[in-house]
Order: sequence, then structure tokens, then C-alpha cells
Amino acid sequence: MPHVIKYRDLTMLRFITIEGPVGSITSVTLKSLNLSSNKLSGPLPTKVGHCAIIDLSNNLFSGNLSTIQTWGNYVEIIELSSNLLMGSLPNQTSQFLRLTSFKISNNSIEGVLQPVLGTYPELKVIDFSLNQLNGILLPSFFNSSRLTVLNLSYNNFTGPIPLQPFPNTSFVDSIQNLSLMSLDLSHNSLTGHLPPEIGNFHNLAYLDLSNNHFEGGIPNDLPDGLKIFNVSSNNFSGIVPENLLKFPDSSFHPGNSLLIFPYPPSSPTHVPNLTSRGHRPHMKSATRAALIAGLVGGASIIMLVALVIHYRTHSKGIDERKGTQQEISSQNVDPSTSSQLTSSLHERRETSSVVQRPKGLGLPESIMKNEGLASSSTNPLPSKNQDLSDNPGSLKVFSPDKLAGDLHLFDGSLVFTAEEFSRAPAEVIGRSCHGTLYKAVLDSGHVLAVKWLKEGMTKGKKEFAREAKKLGNIKHPNLVSLQGYYWGPKEHEKLIVSNYINAPCLAAYLYETDSEKLPLLSLDERLKIAVDVACCLNYLHNERAIPHGNLKSTNILIGTPGANALLTDYSLHRLMTPAGTAEQVLNAGALGYRPPEFASTSKPMPSLKSDVYAFGVILLELLTGRSSAEIISGNPGAVDLTEWVRSLDAESRSIECFDKRVLGAHNVDQPRRDLHDLLRVGLRCILPASERPDMKTVFEDLSSIVLEHATAR
Repeated sequence: MPHVIKYRDLTMLRFITIEGPVGSITSVTLKSLNLSSNKLSGPLPTKVGHCAIIDLSNNLFSGNLSTIQTWGNYVEIIELSSNLLMGSLPNQTSQFLRLTSFKISNNSIEGVLQPVLGTYPELKVIDFSLNQLNGILLPSFFNSSRLTVLNLSYNNFTGPIPLQPFPNTSFVDSIQNLSLMSLDLSHNSLTGHLPPEIGNFHNLAYLDLSNNHFEGGIPNDLPDGLKIFNVSSNNFSGIVPENLLKFPDSSFHPGNSLLIFPYPPSSPTHVPNLTSRGHRPHMKSATRAALIAGLVGGASIIMLVALVIHYRTHSKGIDERKGTQQEISSQNVDPSTSSQLTSSLHERRETSSVVQRPKGLGLPESIMKNEGLASSSTNPLPSKNQDLSDNPGSLKVFSPDKLAGDLHLFDGSLVFTAEEFSRAPAEVIGRSCHGTLYKAVLDSGHVLAVKWLKEGMTKGKKEFAREAKKLGNIKHPNLVSLQGYYWGPKEHEKLIVSNYINAPCLAAYLYETDSEKLPLLSLDERLKIAVDVACCLNYLHNERAIPHGNLKSTNILIGTPGANALLTDYSLHRLMTPAGTAEQVLNAGALGYRPPEFASTSKPMPSLKSDVYAFGVILLELLTGRSSAEIISGNPGAVDLTEWVRSLDAESRSIECFDKRVLGAHNVDQPRRDLHDLLRVGLRCILPASERPDMKTVFEDLSSIVLEHATAR
């Protein structure tokens, strides 16, 4: 009897990349076809036989999307994201009666949403993001009892959100079975007020309406179960509902200048905001006059003291300035710690004061003060014998009128000119093996994270541009995507741009030693972080066929406990020369994230396997509350984190490695089972390369742990 092939998965072949066109598929036994992440080109196949699952994503298919109208009624999942497809959405009513998932993101699809989309009875997931669709939204999307995920971000939709009842049914009755869990309408041109009925989506966990033109108030009854919420870059006004104050400032700003916070975002609910306009109690006139007089007197004294200090130090400083200026101008100096963004493009530099970096963990001052980090790399945690305490001077320089190089932005969601970019006020917030990280504010108020790459570390212009654009096309809910880059005429003028995320990194939550501590991450929150990171890595590995390459706890941002984890600094090795990549690998080794197989090769290169190893180390950090770079006293001698955990597990003493702050006083002897399950996953990830699981397996294992724990409650 001949063998009947029902499933064909040709993605991620290690040594083979499939190229060329795909003809018609006529098999009646083939049920699942996965040809993703190859170099297939030409038009889509006109026939797919009896296939239920068709994944052709991340290829080079071109031509008209309307070809799929001939695919028949057997299709349940269509995945065509990240191709070169054009045309409009299908408009035939007799197709796709079994379709449950329809993903065509990151193509060039045009036109309007066809009403026929609302007639597909089983449709649960729609992802049309990163296209050129326009027109109004379909009301049927918002009264579906099946649809759970709707992503229409990065298009050109206009008009309001059309929430309306079913025909001949009251809205209260029609919303009983609404199933929407994730709604992303960001980066469009939607207008109007946010309907209060949106609060009836009780299962909604992800809501992103940022970068539109919404106005009016934010409804008071949005679901308490929201995990991700973003309405920044709109025109909302009024008082922010109390249940939304758990979200960071970046969920509301930039934009929305008329919003009023009863107390600051992410602050304790009992602390009033004394600076909210329109809600301050009026002072009595006598009290106000006394206060003003005191302020004026105090200011006068401060000015007098400042003048005396300036007079005493000026004569000494002016004699030293010439020599210092000459010394600095002859060195390869990092851009200024506080100046206009393009200040160091100019060759003239003058010294100001030296700003000492905070001591302690070696993190940027923004972590030490619990003010959050930007969306690119942060200063890595040093090992005990590593010194990262270089103290650059704060430079006062003359900025050119405009940038003389090329500024490239990857989509229409973020628009600014090179001149605006050049005059953006900026401050240093971190350093890494790749370069210096800045927080820059555009004229519009939009905040960017700009990484000024180290001189001599980047590839040539054409290759850099090609790789940067590939990275910019990668979008995922747990990833801070690259928004653009600048290539200047001089060797040191290479910058990459992403959105600034006002959030501390995972390292700050685990190892914060400042007096104003971040909240302790519970075990459930740590498990969610692990799942979020694994989900993103699984996407990078299996949907994009690239490793992250620089995975560490300082490259994982956590806005608030329970919020989505966000990965930064992904795949920057693709922009680097071999020397730049080698420096990144050395840095990973100093911090405890480098896999052992790298020691046996002269030119180690980030890989999918090295990502799995680094993820395993992060799992151990989450479980132990210890830094990967920490040297721990063991038996017989000092060992690193991975060896310490391995040895305790081998001696059946794994309970001793768990973070006592998470175990709690009542669970030290009998910790939750999922702690041990999570440890098993972490230990498998740090096995020798040939024995390590792939990221898909790791993600599935973690998801099973979460499901079992939820079921056991």
C-alpha cells in the first residue's frame, strides 16, 4: 500500500532554501502545507487541492492576492504574511466557509475591507497589519461571536469604530457572546469618540489604539483584565479611569495633552496628584502671598551663592579649558550625554562638566532611579571582574543646521525630517557593546530611542541598508521593532531608531538594590515573562528564521508586573562586521549568556541554538533571583549560575536554588510544582548544543505549564 502524505513542512531546512515558483497543488490527501521562510517567488498557486492549512509566509510571492478566491472551501488557515503581494481582498461570498485564521500582514494590499469578510462563519483570527488598506472599518468585526484577534494596524483606515447592535436585537443582548481578546487599530487615521460599548468586550486583554485621531474621553468601564493598553498619540481628554492608572505613562503619551490623571500613572492609588490642573484647591490669598515671598527670597539667595561659586571657579577653569578641549577633540569621543542629537556630528567640541555615572550594578542612571529604560540596548550587568565605569564628559558642541546623510524610515507610522531629527534634544540613557543609547524628543513630542553605533563596527552601506530594512519589517507584540536608521557621510555617523519605551528591564526587577525598589515579581508574573519571551523567540526562529543573538535580562523590558515583556536589540549582529559580532559574543560571555560551544570556534556567530541557551540562563535568573554574571560560592569552589543550579539539582537539592522571596514563608518546604517544571525546561535549554530543544518545543512546554497551573487553581 503506497504511503499517503498528509502533512508537508519544508520550512527551516538547515542547509536548503527553496527558491522559484510554486505551481498548482492538486493532491486530495495533503492537509497541511508549510513552505514558509524560503525564497519562493512568482504568483500564488491557483489551486491548493484539499489543504486545510496553507503557510506561505516570509517568502517572495508577488502578484494579486485575489488568486486565493480559487482555493476552495477546504481551507481553514491562510498565512501569507511578509511577501510582496498586491491587489485587493477577495469579495466572493461562496468561499472560505471553514476559514478560522486569515493573516496577510506586511504586504502591499490595497483597497477597502470587503463586507464578505463578515460572512465567514468560523473566522477567529484576522491580521491585515502593515498594508495599504483604507476606507472604514466593518461593523461585523465588532459584533462577531467568533472573532478573537483583530489586527488592522499600520494601514490607512478612517472614520470611527463602528460598534452597533445586531439587526432587530438590542446591543445589550448582542454583546453577550462577544469573544474579542486582542484589538490593534494603531497607526491609522481613525477619528471620533471611543464608544463606551467597547467595555462590553469582557475578554479583551490587548487594546492598542495609538497613533490615530480619536478624541473625547476614555470610557470608564474598559475591562479590568486588560494586559496591554495604548492610546498614545491621539487627542483624548478628560479624567483617566482609575483602572487604567496601572499602565505606564507611555500608554498615554505623547499626545493626549488634555488628559487629567487623578494621580500619576503606575503610582499607588491612594496618592493624589497635586499637580493636576483644574483639581487643585484654591489657596487663601494671604497664604499665597507668603509662599510667593518665600520663593522669591529663596531664589535670590541661591542666585547669590551661584555667582560666588562661579567667580571663584571661572578663573581656574578658563586656564584649563584649552588643554582639555584639545585633548578631547583628538580622541574618538562618544556623543554628548545631554545635547542635541546630532551635536557630535560636528567636529568642534568643548568641554563642560564631567558627569559621574552611578555606581552599583553598572546599569544606567535611569534604572538606578527607577525611571525606566529606552527600547534599545541598556548597559549590561557587569561581572565581578568587569569594569564598565567609563565616565564620559558632558560635551557642549555646535550642531549643524541639518543632517547631511540619509535618513530612512520603514513605514508611514513615524514621519519626521532629517532637520527635525538633527535638532531633537537628547540624553544618554545607556551604553552597550553596540554603542551609546539616547532618548531623543522630536518637535511633535514623540520620543525615540536612538542608538549611535560604534565606529568601525557596521557593514557597508548597501548591506547595512538591506539588513536594517529586514529587521524593520519584523513586528511582534513582544518586540520593540526598528523604525529606521540614519547613515551619515562620516564613519562614526551610523544611527538606528526605534520607539522609546518607558519601562525598566528585567534585570532591574530581579536585582534592584536602590532604596526605592521596584515591586517584587510574583511567580505567576515570572512565568508570564518566560512565556512572552519564548513566544517572541519562537516567532523569530520559526517565522523569520533569524536568532535574536543578544538575549539577556537587560534587553527584556517590563512596563509593569503583569504587562507584556518586550524584547529589544534583536538581531543587531546582522548589521555588524565580524569584529563587531565578536565583541557582542565576548560581552555575552562576560555576562554568562554565551553557550559553551562558542569556546571551541574562532569565529562564533549567534545562532538559534545559542538563543535557546541564553533563554535557559534567563529562566534560571527568573527562578533564582540571581544574576547570570554572579559568581557563587559552591562546593568545591566558586561557580557561575548555571553550574550552581546544575550541581544542586544533581544532589536533589534544587529547592535551595529557588528565590526565597517567591517561595514565601509557607511554601519553602513544598514549592509549587510549576517551579520544578520551569527548572526542568531551563536545565534542558543549557544542555550541549546537540541535545538542546528548539524554541518551538520550549514555548510549547512553557505554555503547557501555564495551562496546567491555570487548570489546577
